[in-house]
Amino acid sequence: MRVNTLARYATGLIALIASAANLFAGGSGLNVVVVVNQNSSNSVELGNYYCEKRQVPPQNVLRINWAGGNISWTRSEFETILLAPLNAMLAARQLTNQIDYVLLSMDIPYRVTETGLPIVSGNNSTTAALYYGFKPDGLCPTCPQCCPGCSLPSGSASVYAGSEGIFRQTPPISANSNSWLVMMLTANNPAQAKAIVDRGAASDYSFPTQNAYLLRVPDHNLDPFRSVRYPQFDDAVFEARIRNTARLVRSNAFPSDVGFQFGSQFGRAVLYPLPGFVPGAMADNLTSYSGYLFEESGMIDALDYLIAGATASYGTIIEPCNYLEKFPSPRNYFYQARGFTTAESYYQSVTNPYQGILVGEPLAAPFALPSSGLWSNLPPNAVLAGTTNLSLGFLAAGPDRPIQQVDLFLDGTFVQTITNIPPRTNNIVYVTLNGFPTNYTVPANSSLKSVATSLAARLNQNAYSNATKVAAFARGDRIELRSLALNTPGGQVSLNVSNNIGTATALTTHLSASRTDFLNTTAFGLRSFVVTNAVQDTSFLQLTVTKTNGSVVMVSVTNTPGNTDASVFVRSLVDAVNINASLATADGVTAGDFVGYDFWLGRPGGEFNLIARSQGWPESQIQAQLVGSVGLSIAPGGTVRLDENVSDLQPRNHFYVTAGFTNLPLTLGFSTTAQPDGYHELTAVAYEGSHVRTQKRISQSVRIQNTTLTATFTSLLGDTNMALEATLQFSVVANTNNITRIELFSTGGALTNVTSQSSANFSLAAINLGVGLHPFYAMVTRADAVKPLRR
Repeated sequence: MRVNTLARYATGLIALIASAANLFAGGSGLNVVVVVNQNSSNSVELGNYYCEKRQVPPQNVLRINWAGGNISWTRSEFETILLAPLNAMLAARQLTNQIDYVLLSMDIPYRVTETGLPIVSGNNSTTAALYYGFKPDGLCPTCPQCCPGCSLPSGSASVYAGSEGIFRQTPPISANSNSWLVMMLTANNPAQAKAIVDRGAASDYSFPTQNAYLLRVPDHNLDPFRSVRYPQFDDAVFEARIRNTARLVRSNAFPSDVGFQFGSQFGRAVLYPLPGFVPGAMADNLTSYSGYLFEESGMIDALDYLIAGATASYGTIIEPCNYLEKFPSPRNYFYQARGFTTAESYYQSVTNPYQGILVGEPLAAPFALPSSGLWSNLPPNAVLAGTTNLSLGFLAAGPDRPIQQVDLFLDGTFVQTITNIPPRTNNIVYVTLNGFPTNYTVPANSSLKSVATSLAARLNQNAYSNATKVAAFARGDRIELRSLALNTPGGQVSLNVSNNIGTATALTTHLSASRTDFLNTTAFGLRSFVVTNAVQDTSFLQLTVTKTNGSVVMVSVTNTPGNTDASVFVRSLVDAVNINASLATADGVTAGDFVGYDFWLGRPGGEFNLIARSQGWPESQIQAQLVGSVGLSIAPGGTVRLDENVSDLQPRNHFYVTAGFTNLPLTLGFSTTAQPDGYHELTAVAYEGSHVRTQKRISQSVRIQNTTLTATFTSLLGDTNMALEATLQFSVVANTNNITRIELFSTGGALTNVTSQSSANFSLAAINLGVGLHPFYAMVTRADAVKPLRR
């Protein structure tokens, strides 16, 4: 017989039990390789725990041997000890096309180093080097001597970033590259790390209602280099509001000021208390050494967030300088709100992740919504022989989440695709914007992405766009719409979509809109101003503001005699604007986001934003002109409007392209003749028909019997609970002498074997497998058999 799944080690013991399937998002344990360091009992124990919680098949575990520390290793060590064995394992176990995620289980270094000439040297995170290859710093003549990594080297941008695509169809470098969504699961001890796993699993399908916060310090000049993400905040908040699931809030506050939350982004170089987090939370700190997991940095690092209760975090392992491309954009919360996993959300939000370590639980998906499914007339341990007709069915979670694909797995390994339903040729989709209708007929060989791209192009055709006054932008399987009508509120811009079978035999192409009208922004219009060069006693600045009603307000400042600090001079204008009573009304302006160059950059000058006091696009049409004395450099010149951030001000809407059926009954002829006789787990996986591809697994135990070969598999110790210090013993006895090989398998693949024997007793030290769940089975091969027997 086949020994069922082993339960967790409790107080140093193991227990044999069977386990049931859970709900999973756009990835599941079937798609994960768990890498454990065999030289660390903590790494092995944690990896086993993850396999239990996420139902990772035993063959998806890779054991490496690393005797060094948990901070850094060389590029050669990384490639020899981790990368090459991973590729070899995937090829040998026929998992190459099944694995999208790699989880590194603690006590594996998080920094990869390479020395030598600048063109080849550098520091990468282990997760990034495995994600899309090691990226050297390259030649950087402008980098400070201390920090050769302060650049964006060629080839370090990820194509997957911002794609809202299916990862396997949108790899970060090229279609032919080996790439995986890699995260490191680590903490100060196994208990902390297991709690991260528990939070990830608990978050699935939870739809939390707590806020996620986009934070910056109250005074921007206090730390402007680490607050650089704030111009992206309004865009992310807008997207989340349209999605109407995640609650995303921008705030000028410290992390501890906003309380229990569903995540946060912050930027500060000092330590602050962290609040509690809801399961599934993503939280990170934009600062130099937030990836110093086990090194002292004096900053909030990624591990601090995990210990405080976050489920995933990100930080840089070397001085990166504050390139936005090297840090998660706030859109990661929108991607998560769509249903993407934490790993997908983070990797989509970082354009150049080569210096960033991604830590936590990769499969957590709080906003995923799986389908339901059942096997029909397939009782447990049903005997299958030859080609057997199997029946099953799936029901979508809603009309906007049809089921597109169903795959069949046997014992956790992909066998075949049962069905894959593309957008059907000659289906017709209809869009009506502002009362103007158009349609698109699906051509042959279409994908969700190609339909979205072509439909966006149709909406942007000059005649149609001029009529609707709407612009369309394709984002993977989503189309983002922005109103171009300045004086038309979003509530007056209508959107209707519908779908028609056309001349096809079935309707499989679907459009679904987030709203029937557009949503107005909550952003405030702004314009940035920069003043540079040295100041004199007679230096002056004059700001002229023309309100939307035509009234004009002038604010002037003259430098204080003896002051040579240009930052102080520019700050005096900011202060004067903010105390001017005529500008304090709803149609007025504020001056904010001041940065003094004299202190921060070592050169005279400063910058600030002039911000409308009321939200909206029409409210941003205030005009401003800044002039000054001879010798001052002022940008921009002339009269400008406060609509520098116009894309965040225009009313928006979304609609999505999906494919498949909401009710999907299936019958397949399953050929058992190529499979080993014996006991197996048969699993069908249904995928949502969007780029999110939320999964639903249904499993059943079956017995295949096509030959007369049988065998008995026995635990000689007679118990399913074993002490970690014990020696495990198993007996395998075949019913014939004509046996060429008996092989024992468990977590991590083949353990040992004998040849030319009809029976075998196997002994192995439990400590080699580590604390956790372990399945055991044997493969018995007869000399004249076409296939082996699995027991």
